[in-house]
Amino acid sequence: MLKILIHGLHDERYKRPLTLISDLFFEITEVAFEESSLDKVELTVDFIVDETDDSIIVKGKLGEQLSTHEKDLVGTNEKERFRRMKQAVSYVYLTLLQEKTGIIQKWGILTGVRPTKLLHSKLQKGENKEKIHQQLRDEYLITEEKIALMQEIVDRQLAVVPDLYKLGNEVSIYIGIPFCPTKCAYCTFPAYAINGKQGKVDSFLGGLHHEIKEIGAWLKEKGIKITTVYYGGGTPTSITAEEMDELYDQMYQAFPDMNLVREVTVEAGRPDTITPDKLEVLKKWNIDRISINPQSYTQETLKAIGRHHTVEETIDKFHLAREMGMNNINMDLIIGLPGEGVKEFNHSLEETEKLMPESLTVHTLSFKRASEMTQNKQRYKVADRTEIGKMMDMATEWSKEHNYVPYYLYRQKNILGNLENVGYALPGQDSIYNIMIMEEKQTIIGLGCGASSKFVDPATGKITRFANPKDPKSYNDGFLHYTDEKIRILEALFFDEGKEALASELD
Repeated sequence: MLKILIHGLHDERYKRPLTLISDLFFEITEVAFEESSLDKVELTVDFIVDETDDSIIVKGKLGEQLSTHEKDLVGTNEKERFRRMKQAVSYVYLTLLQEKTGIIQKWGILTGVRPTKLLHSKLQKGENKEKIHQQLRDEYLITEEKIALMQEIVDRQLAVVPDLYKLGNEVSIYIGIPFCPTKCAYCTFPAYAINGKQGKVDSFLGGLHHEIKEIGAWLKEKGIKITTVYYGGGTPTSITAEEMDELYDQMYQAFPDMNLVREVTVEAGRPDTITPDKLEVLKKWNIDRISINPQSYTQETLKAIGRHHTVEETIDKFHLAREMGMNNINMDLIIGLPGEGVKEFNHSLEETEKLMPESLTVHTLSFKRASEMTQNKQRYKVADRTEIGKMMDMATEWSKEHNYVPYYLYRQKNILGNLENVGYALPGQDSIYNIMIMEEKQTIIGLGCGASSKFVDPATGKITRFANPKDPKSYNDGFLHYTDEKIRILEALFFDEGKEALASELD
């Protein structure tokens, strides 16, 4: 762990953004404002902040390196003043670390999960595209390459969902099934090995049916439309064909105007969960958008990350799904899996070319804090920053050559090479749900174990988050309460009387 001492800043609110930027350059860091907080200081950065009513000038020094950035503060309120000051401090700090290490961060000071959301928000306000791009370069230090990627994705999203900015009065639904055949080493999603757990599955499904029924009844009563429905997890195809059939039957009975829902997706990510009976159930309910995720086409890699299926099984199940009428299949690949480099990733792209799924999501491995891989990091050797970058470039070129277009992206903490995850699709095959969840323009109601809800105020865009428990037992014990809480928040979100009732309760 690299210990970094910051002089000249005392507001603890700077600590998180400076730590996030530090972690882009060094694997693990600890940032402190007082020398006594560190047992050893390995890097010292000095800041001088000159603030007036109208402007702020931030100066930084690291060894012999100097950096300065000025921000206009005219007419800003206290909250906006601090945001601009934080931005200036981040700018100076990133510049100093880039000069020290020689590493250029293509996303600049932007450390958030959803870069395109920033571009959407400015365009929605009517700001000029060229001026926005200039601001991204000058204020955020984002490279031309990433700005072009952001703009391409935003343009594609608005072509796929022309009314994206007007969907705040509709909702999408996420349904979480927290079971998998086994848990992958890199995973932190709710995913419990299903073998021998039928009692837990039965109890969980009872609670999920209740949530679907009650939320559906509320949406019908209030006349609120559903844009998309997405079954994730876990692996939703881990449950039996009969259980899937009953679940989709409940969905069609409970949810309003299912014939008008733009898209229903079911992740069948683990090939070892796919059977002809389950595909027949999907066909019965007119669901043909599924995911079959190889992650890698190298068998040794699958074994290392805990996926107990073969490469051949992935290919066979893809062909089975295609033969049985699945016309919109997504596949995932992960850059930087243990033991993999350019050679192995090129092989995965070659195998993907033989199948040509309608969409391909290219993830960059992220060391998530609670994953088995992170907790035993010494056991997993991964590629360095340079090779990770080459693999991302390979994915970009491959997608262009095969007529795939990027339509959504997101970033994660501790992602290798400080890169991103990008979803590519053939024309007309983009996932509307993926656009909705990333751009946060409407409420996503999460049902099921570990499902998170994001309630987006149609008037202000303010987001309220609410999560169901991640473990089945806690979910089973409390699903009545969690359902009621979501309905209470929905009332407050969409209707004035709900807002008044919630405010009264908080008083």
